[in-house]
Formats: sequence, C-alpha cells, structure tokens
Amino acid sequence: MAGEEKNYKASTGVDELYYGVLDDSSTSIIAGDVDFVDFVQTITVEMPQEAVRAYGSNKTAEIAVANGNVSVTGAFHKLPIEARQTLLGLETVEGLSSYGAGDNPPYVACIFAKTHEDGSKEWVGLTKGIFMRPTINAQTKQDTVTFNADEISGQFMERAVEGFEKEKTVVFGYDEAGMTENRDKLFQKIFGVAYPTTTTTTTSSTTTTSTTTSA
Repeated sequence: MAGEEKNYKASTGVDELYYGVLDDSSTSIIAGDVDFVDFVQTITVEMPQEAVRAYGSNKTAEIAVANGNVSVTGAFHKLPIEARQTLLGLETVEGLSSYGAGDNPPYVACIFAKTHEDGSKEWVGLTKGIFMRPTINAQTKQDTVTFNADEISGQFMERAVEGFEKEKTVVFGYDEAGMTENRDKLFQKIFGVAYPTTTTTTTSSTTTTSTTTSA
C-alpha cells in the first residue's frame, strides 16, 4: 500500500524447525504432536519457475509461467535418529532402525523461522511433502576437530489451506520483535494446532519435552 513503511532488514539466521505427520484420514491436519528439531544450520526452499513464450506473426503472442517442483534441503548440526525414523517412515526393531526397498516416508508439514538481528522473524510453512533418505557420510578424525553436518532433502506439493482459494505449497508471514500473531496463525493453517508452549524436542539420543521460551 502507498505510504506503508516497508521492512528492508535481511535475515541473519534460521531457527525453530517444527514438523508433523499429516493425517488425511481424519478431521485433524496432523496425526499426533508437532515435533521440534534443534540446531538447524541451513534450510533451502527451491521454487523454480520458467517463462514459456508463445509466438505468432514473428513476435511473442503470450507469456505464461511454468512452475517447477518445490524442493527442500536442510542441514543440521545433528539430525537425530528419532527425527529420521518419523520423517522417513523407518522400520525400527528392538532399537535398530533400517533402510530398505519397502521404505514409505509419510507426508509431513513443516514450519521454520528466518531470524533477524532486531528480533523479528519470518515464519515459513511447507504444506505437504516427503523427505528422502540422506547419504551416510563418515570421515576420519584429524589433528583438528571437524563437525560433520547431517543433511536431508525432500519434495513438496500443494495442499488445501483454510482461507486460501487455491491450494498452496508454501505459506509465510512476518512478525515484529516480540509479536506472535502471524506465527500463531501459520501454525493453525499448517498443522491445525496452536504454537506449542511446550514441545516434543528431538535430540541426538532421546526425545524429551521442554518449555519453549522464544516468542
């Protein structure tokens, strides 16, 4: 709108990755609780578009936009086994997880926050997608300590989101420092539940419940 003050502050970090398994068989959007993964390093959402031209009389008659597949790649200090079990639909027997030809990852929804130095956040919601098995990497220890990050990638698609006329793949909103209005609305749109004041936090060794202190 004319005269409205615009925000030109760039994001400087990423925080608070949440995910939930979608449940298409009931009135709820997700099955179970929203889970939280800590120590996010990078999240990249690629949404390619291509301009397609139609020609006639030796000139451009029309231009249309072709939308490509939405892909997501995330890097973590550590992606815990418990998160991989859920995101990838792994079979677990007596504490042992497995990969195999019959793996069938569930549809999930995700939300993460892009953070700014002034305390404001841009919340990004991914409506429906699946994650694929990551590469297993290991490296010998050398004179200096090197931390090997975990990565995972997925493909996302459109889903009906309450309030929007057309199906959406990505929904996002911005909150000023100390504000949570758009965050709270986004959690209801993507997960169908409120932003958790306590979260199921997936760590590298166990799954615990902790109090969320961030606004």
